[in-house]
Amino acid sequence: MPPTTPYAGKFNSYGNNNNNHPQPHSPYRSGTAPKPTKESVYNGAYSSSENPYDIPQPHTSYRSSSVSSVTAKEHHYNSCALSENPYSSSQPHSPRQHSTSCPGRAYRHTSSSSGSEQSCRNNSVSAKGRLYGHGVTASYGEMCYHDNSLVSASLEALIQHLVPTVDYYPDRSYVFTFLLSSRLFLHPYELMTRVCHLCVEQQRSGDTLLDKIRFREVAPKLVQLLTEWTETFPYDFRDERMMRCLKDMTHHVARGDEYSWRAMQQMTQRLIKRLSALGQYEEAVAALNAVAMERPASLKSKQASGQRSDVMSVCDDPFILAQQLTHIELDRLSFIGPEEFIQTFAMKDPLENHKGFFRKRKTSNLEAYINWFNRLSYLVATEICMPVKKKHRARIIEFFIDVAQECFNIGNFNSLMAIITGMNMSPVARLRKTWSKVNTDKFEILEHQMDPSSNFSNYRTALRGATQRSETAHSSQEKIVIPFFSLLIKDIYFLNEGCASRLSNGHINFEKLWELAKQVSEFLVWRQVVCPFDRDRRILQYLVTTPVFSEDELHLASYESEGPENNMEKDSRRSLRSSLLHRENRS
Repeated sequence: MPPTTPYAGKFNSYGNNNNNHPQPHSPYRSGTAPKPTKESVYNGAYSSSENPYDIPQPHTSYRSSSVSSVTAKEHHYNSCALSENPYSSSQPHSPRQHSTSCPGRAYRHTSSSSGSEQSCRNNSVSAKGRLYGHGVTASYGEMCYHDNSLVSASLEALIQHLVPTVDYYPDRSYVFTFLLSSRLFLHPYELMTRVCHLCVEQQRSGDTLLDKIRFREVAPKLVQLLTEWTETFPYDFRDERMMRCLKDMTHHVARGDEYSWRAMQQMTQRLIKRLSALGQYEEAVAALNAVAMERPASLKSKQASGQRSDVMSVCDDPFILAQQLTHIELDRLSFIGPEEFIQTFAMKDPLENHKGFFRKRKTSNLEAYINWFNRLSYLVATEICMPVKKKHRARIIEFFIDVAQECFNIGNFNSLMAIITGMNMSPVARLRKTWSKVNTDKFEILEHQMDPSSNFSNYRTALRGATQRSETAHSSQEKIVIPFFSLLIKDIYFLNEGCASRLSNGHINFEKLWELAKQVSEFLVWRQVVCPFDRDRRILQYLVTTPVFSEDELHLASYESEGPENNMEKDSRRSLRSSLLHRENRS
């Protein structure tokens, strides 16, 4: 019987702790960073009312765990201790974390089937195999396998393959992959409705008592499937239609099995708590952004810059600042739903104007994280362009180089790239007299690490090293891997654009879906890490709320720091002064 996933034995390569792999080494630090004590972790510098970063983080559900393939025996009531909840141990899963497989759906027999469902279920269907290249391609109904890996199928067959029965539960890597990418073809609400309907209907035999017994047997597996869905993709349930469907299934389960009904109740409570935490986080970030958008007089004129604190007056230790940046990165990463990567380029929802209590933008947390990258870049440029004196600007540049170096050592590549981007913005890059006072050796090494040539080959090598270090980590700090996020999105985008979602015969290209799941599941592993560093309330508040220059304001501040060098720059300064003065008068 063919396994569902092509990644059996492949995704666990990072899990093999091969001590022969060299650990990534920083060219900068001569010793290791001091390890934080237990008492120093999460020291409560923020209160929930002041900052979003004390909101309980939703990444614990993605902890890696050793999961065996699900069988009917494992989920029979008699096999569970009375004190255990068979659903509570069900962790959201991804292909990358899974190395087991389940029998192909084509071999399973159920009492009722029709149309395409019959071709997926009927165990009398003969498998047609043929040699293909270096492997064997086989078809089972409307599902096609190559070397025992699912490569394509009709949408109906894939949906049916997700539906559990008394003697079948879908491979968890398949569950993650299809729930992630099915939104390319149909709305999550439609998928949930059809799965729940099929699960109920396939138990019907015409005998009421028999139907109740059959549904009681399949109920634990249906609850497990819904638990995986709510824990791995909870943001799907911000749609009130999804919540209504979940409520209907809870009532249906209650009629057949009290234990499964209780499990559904607990699952729903965890889901609501998770969505509540998300809502609090989004409101807090919006409030912080509103504060950051205020334009105090100290930002409108370099002459008034003495009224404004600079970053070094708040924190003059590069390592501490890099730690606080890592807090922000991991906090914001933890609220990005895996489905947001796919919904960035998914089909437009025909019911997107549907309004409900849980209705929110589908990629809002992903967009907020990208906005944070942009903000950090502009903050770096603002801090450099603000000082009146050249030696102060040079000192700020050297400070941010050291911060970037510490970000690299930690494994925080996103903040590293944001700092490099800010220092390479034209208003900063043109400050030749300032740069002449700076030792740029370390900065050139960092730029080399993030060099975009050869598709960021140097960065990708460093990222692999950081990932290996994370997999063999002996401390919480070594587990940190924060990728350059814009490049991760770019990779997923081009994977989607470069491969057809449907084949010429109308089947879904499931090989593409496996690859998308592989990329996203690696992100889930990275985002589960809890930041081990102490929080510093004052520094965090400064980083997320202090106002920054706009692009035009940066150019004007740069010209005021070091005057125009040619007629073009003179014209640009004159135009900027006029434009900004006009805006101030209007406001």
